[in-house]
Amino acid sequence: MDGDFRTHFVREPSALRQHPALVLNADYRPLSYYPLSLWPWQEAVKAAFLDRVDIIAEYDEEVRSPSMVIKIPSVVVLKDYVKPRKRVAFTRFNLFLRDEFRCQYCGSKGDLTFDHVVPRASGGITSWENVVAACSPCNLRKGSKSLRRAGMSLYRAPRQPTAGELLNVGRKFPPNHLHESWLDFLYWDAELDA
Repeated sequence: MDGDFRTHFVREPSALRQHPALVLNADYRPLSYYPLSLWPWQEAVKAAFLDRVDIIAEYDEEVRSPSMVIKIPSVVVLKDYVKPRKRVAFTRFNLFLRDEFRCQYCGSKGDLTFDHVVPRASGGITSWENVVAACSPCNLRKGSKSLRRAGMSLYRAPRQPTAGELLNVGRKFPPNHLHESWLDFLYWDAELDA
């Protein structure tokens, strides 16, 4: 586990093919919903052995060493609370997440790029308040024109999201694989139906 083991989670699907462990903060919330905070089983076993996490749920499979047998963890909770970041990095991924992976001009979900609402040629800057997710056809149609001149409008005015807002948006995009032992922890704060 290079770096800070509490905030490093694997983003490469190949490392998570077999028995990934859901990583929860000390408050029993996932460190991240999108991408979902997962560790390969080896990282989870190592963290448990080093007493950095508590194992909350396990797979039926076991791993063995000459001196011990341990069930592979499916849910682990950090013993030390990791304070969430307050500032959201201005990245392409976070921009797409803020805009829910939809073009802010037509609402389509495919072939996304980004567009400056006020074109850079007209003095527009690259910021949360001036950049939106856009599909390639809409981006080409708008070009370096203003919204009014292009005859286009936005679904939602761009603004800088909070970390909490991005976390909530990320909950709308569950990964392809959700182990049954994770479900109680992924949506525990959702309102229950009466």
